[in-house]
Parts: sequence; C-alpha cells; structure tokens
Amino acid sequence: MQEYDIIVVGGGHAGIEASLAPARMGKKTLLITILAEQIGATSCNPAVGGLAKGHLVKELDALGGQMGLTTDVVGIQFRVLNESKGPAVRGSRAQIDMDRYRVYMRNLLLNTPNLDVTQEIATQILTQNGQISGVKTHLGNEYKTSKLIITTGTFLNGLIHVGFNKLQAGRVGEFSSVNLSQSLRDHGFTLGRLKTGTCPRVDAKSIDFSALEVQEGDANPVPFSFRTRDFAPTQLPCYIAYTNETTHEIIRSNFDKAPLFTGQIEGVGPRYCPSIEDKINRFGDRDRHHLFIEPQTASATEYYINGFSTSLPYDVQVKMLRSVKGFENARIVRHGYAIEYDYAPPTQLKHSLETKLVGGLYFAGQINGTTGYEEAAAQGLMAGINAALALEGKEPLVLRRDEAYIGVLIDDLVTKGTKEPYRMFTSRAEYRLLLREDNAVLRLSGYGRQLRLIDAKTYKRVEEIRENLARGLAYLNQTVITPSKQNLALLESLDEDIISQNVSLQKIVARKSFTREKLQNLDEIFACMDEASLEQILVEAKYQHYIAEQKSQIERMKDMLQVRIPEGFSFRGISGLSNEVVEKLETFNPPTLFAASEISGITPAAIDILHIYIKMNAKEPR
Repeated sequence: MQEYDIIVVGGGHAGIEASLAPARMGKKTLLITILAEQIGATSCNPAVGGLAKGHLVKELDALGGQMGLTTDVVGIQFRVLNESKGPAVRGSRAQIDMDRYRVYMRNLLLNTPNLDVTQEIATQILTQNGQISGVKTHLGNEYKTSKLIITTGTFLNGLIHVGFNKLQAGRVGEFSSVNLSQSLRDHGFTLGRLKTGTCPRVDAKSIDFSALEVQEGDANPVPFSFRTRDFAPTQLPCYIAYTNETTHEIIRSNFDKAPLFTGQIEGVGPRYCPSIEDKINRFGDRDRHHLFIEPQTASATEYYINGFSTSLPYDVQVKMLRSVKGFENARIVRHGYAIEYDYAPPTQLKHSLETKLVGGLYFAGQINGTTGYEEAAAQGLMAGINAALALEGKEPLVLRRDEAYIGVLIDDLVTKGTKEPYRMFTSRAEYRLLLREDNAVLRLSGYGRQLRLIDAKTYKRVEEIRENLARGLAYLNQTVITPSKQNLALLESLDEDIISQNVSLQKIVARKSFTREKLQNLDEIFACMDEASLEQILVEAKYQHYIAEQKSQIERMKDMLQVRIPEGFSFRGISGLSNEVVEKLETFNPPTLFAASEISGITPAAIDILHIYIKMNAKEPR
C-alpha cells in the first residue's frame, strides 16, 4: 500500500489548489482524478473572476494560489467590471482559452515536486477509530494517508438531463462517482442534492457577428496575479445578443419537456444563475434577456452562449437559438444540459474545512454546496493549507470575515449552511470597504509568506508598497497647506479647485477629481513611487473616514462578542428573535455572544439584538 501525507480526490479547480498548496509546502501529495486530461477543465463558462469572484482570485493569489497566475497566461480578454463605481465593488474578469487552461494546469501538476497524479475513481473512504487512514479506488488500489481532501465537484453521483434523457455522468463524456457517495453515507454524513447547468456552444462559422454588439476588453488590461510579469495579452472581443418574444414563445411552448418543470430534476438550482427556461417562467414580463457571446479559445472556433443555460431537448435548443438575431443559421457543437449531484451540507465542517465526523477528512468545492470555479478554488487552497498545517502540528489558518472574502465564504458555509448553490457576492461581506481587490496582497500575502507559498522577492515588493502607503498617508494627513499664492498655483496646475482656508493634503487628494497622475505631481515624495503604491494611497485617502469607521466597527464587534450570556438566561420573549433562532440558542445554550455567533443560522442581526437585550436587562453579565 502506497503512503502519502495528503491525498486529494478530484482534479477540478478545488482539487488543483488543494494538491498544489501542500506539495509546495513540502508534503508528499497524491491527486486522484477520473480523467487526467481533464484536470482544470472549465465545465461551464470559459471565464475566471467577476463581481466578488475576482476578489476571491486576488486573495488566492495573495496566499500563493495558482488560479490567477494561470489565468494571466491563458487569458484572451481582461475587463474590470463596475470600474465606474467605488473600488470595493469592482471586480476583475477574464475570458480564458479553456483548452490552454486545462493543459497548462495538468502539466503544472505533473511537473510539481512532491505531487503525484493517478487516473482512478475513488470509491471508498478508509478510517480507523474515527480518523482517516486511506482511500480505495475502483482498480482495487488502496492508498494510505492521514489527511484526505474530497473535491468531487459535480461528479458525486452526477446525473445529466437533456429533455427526457438522463445520463449518469459527472460531465458529458465522463464517469460519475457513485460509490463514494455511499461511502460518505456509511460514515454518517448527510447528503443533499443540488443542480446546475451549462449553455450550448456554437460553431463560430454559423454566427452572423455583424448583427451583434461588440464588447471589447480593457484598453489597458490589468493582470490577476501580483506575481505576473511581462503582461501583454492578445485580446479577443466578446459580443452581446438578445432573446426576443419568439425565443420566449418557443421556450414556453416546450415547458412540458423541461426537466426543471416535469419533476425529473430533484436538486435545487442556483438562484442567481437560472436556466433560460427558468428566466422565462419567472420573469415573463420581460421582452428580452441579454446573451453574452464568449470565445472559448484563442482560435475562436466555438462560442459559449452565456445566459442560455438549458436542459430542454436538443431540437428545442436549436429552434430557440436560431430565433435570436445573428444566430439564424447557428449550429450547435455542444448542447446545453442540466446536471444534478450530491453535496454534503457544510454545517458538518469546522472552519478549517475538516469534517466534524471524521478526523483528517476535508471537503472543498461543490461538495460543500457552492457554485463557481473561484469559490471552489478558494476552498481547495484553504483545505490544502490546513491539512498541511495539521501534519505539522500547527493551528489551522482560519481567515476572519474582516480579513478576506474567503473568510466570509467559509464562515457563511460552516455556520449558516446552504440549501441552494452558494455564490459569492460583494453584498455578503459586511466589511467590503476593507476587502477590496486592490489591497488583497497587502491583507493576505503575509500568510502566504509564512506558509512558504509566496517567495521572499515577491514579499519584499509587498513590504515596499506597505511602507510607501504608510509614509504617503502620514504625509498627506500631517501636511496642511494654506491658500498662499504658491499653493493656489499648484492646485491650478493640477486642474483642481483652489482653497480659501487651511486644509490638509488628505482632503485635497480625497476629492473625486484627484487622480494617480495628480498625486505623482503633488509632491516629490510621490514622484518615484510605483503605480501599486500610488493606487493604495489614493484609495485610502479618498475613503479614509469610512475605512476608519469600519475598522472601529470591527473592534466594537470583537468587544461585543466577548460579552458573556448569563447562566439561566431566557431567550424567549426577546423581540426580534425568530422562533428558529430561539430554539437553536436554547439547544446549544452558548456561554458567550461569540459562541452564539458560531451556531448555524444565527445571524449578525440576532447577535446585535441579544447584545442590546443583555446590556439593558441583565444585572451582572458574566
């Protein structure tokens, strides 16, 4: 029996990060995957990032993950979404060459020291005294380990639907993992059923692009990874098309053939990324819906029809697609489909992503109820890091909600659970002004360096930015200028409104009109600073008041969570607490507000109500 420090099951986006991280930390690691050539396959859209998802990729990069670096190598269009809005809600997104991404990731894993790859199907989890001891595969091979990470994606008892047709598969043309589901149940895990889907892919030769709206990438594209050098991607355009009343009528007239409505599909689908038939059913008053036409590779021979996810029969897919302007002669290369799969409600996990039932067993990715490559990769990285740390006898790395979107993601899953595919949004992060894409490397690269996933040279650059930021902000806050002739001339040269009274330079830089270029010309202290440092100074100066308030709020929250709940405290009769919350508090009887906040389903609002009530009514909170 071969022995490994860590074994990872599943070669998707979670599995890649879960296996690379511990291998790079010096742990002997094995990746078991059903089809080696499909490692890193983008099963759905050929893109990485987006609103909030871009934050996750930037955080992955800061911790030493791989997704951002690979995206920069194989990207074919780069855009910053919400660029006209505040920095907290901007999101980086890249179209990728899906074939190059897969090949690049596979070759990277095969060339990584301490990492082995085997093409097998994991069928059975092996344990001894409640601890992981190994895993068995369909070939009868047994591999010994004390740390096992399950990252099965949609392959766990996967079932594909196209009209009335059903196919047991994890992805079209690939086996699903059936026996592993039963093994998890045998070990006491509760499993549920979720659903997701994908869109048709169309032969580029059959599309009339002249009838579509062109959507170009950014003129000055920005890489995802802080570690990327010599970034000069060749960018391809995307396009926008629209459904119409004819499209909608074709779909409505075939509702009786839609697995989503016939009861054929049991799993719950993603609320925020519905199929086209679900959109027409739920939003029948709309006369059109956007479709984003995205190249799948640099050769642009196939286009992904984003917004057209469907499980309707193949012939119906052709009819409704050809009703769209520009697609009158469209030929489908790969049809759309829905897929159901098993997942393990994530309240069965610790914040380290280790399971509560079996020691040394970790879950990451869609098995935890999430949807999206980025959410999966973030969990995979954290599971891999924490499995490696556990082997070293160290405490797990658990990121707080005020430290990272990754912290928000995992905390939401572990404490609240999910009954539908979970997707990250900026609105889920209560401290999003602090958790911007632009400062991810400042927030998290210290952990990456400690874990040996960020090299010394890279970290030195981060430290230089940190020092420039501190020096620049101190100068802006401490320097007060008067409305002297010299200062007024300076403001005029910067095309800024003049002042009539003394004001700090921070107030000047905080103006909406003040740019990075103006900051460079404001004083010689900024003249030689790099763009990353200037950008940080500019953002922090503009939002200084709000950032300070959010940091103060975090400190108040930390103090609040230390408040003890008096013994014998009655939760009943407290206005604003639902019966469900009261029942959970009575069941767990938490000693502190922090312990209460860790209970699944106890919201921050409920904690606020409890805190106020204790302060107002308890004589001696202990």
